[in-house]
Amino acid sequence: MNSDSDLQIAGDILEVPHLLQPAKEHPSTVAEFAGLARSIAADRLQWAPLVRYDATTRWYHRLRTGPGYEVWLLSWVPGQGSGLHDHGPSSGVLTVLEGELTERTARGDRTLAEGAQRVFSPGYAHEVVNESLEPVVSLHVYFPGLTEMPMHTARCAPAVRQDAPAPAV
Repeated sequence: MNSDSDLQIAGDILEVPHLLQPAKEHPSTVAEFAGLARSIAADRLQWAPLVRYDATTRWYHRLRTGPGYEVWLLSWVPGQGSGLHDHGPSSGVLTVLEGELTERTARGDRTLAEGAQRVFSPGYAHEVVNESLEPVVSLHVYFPGLTEMPMHTARCAPAVRQDAPAPAV
């Protein structure tokens, strides 16, 4: 039986920095976009001072753009929701930064607690609501950048759409 470990065979990866992949300036895969959202979430000083709360409508702010993607910061006071919608040709990552949101889909409701992430593909229909008694902050990464957000008329019925514009979710 051979007792050589992978480290003995390959050597210490930290001793060969030229083999390490450099950090990408801009993500290009779903995993990289989810990682971008996690890194922004971890840097509270980057986003927390920007957050505003609006009792009349969901507040949103485009935090960052890059080649083929954009990052949005949203706040939700109790009772605010998105309405049932999809994101047209965009995929996305939704990350809860503070508080708790409820996501409603055709498969049922899901509670998204602080730190939770949802990754979705084009055409994914959902409704996002703050059913809690506290305000919520969320981060949304869209790739490609959000160009449309078709609203659906029936609860969680993706085949029925109306073309009313709405803010990003």
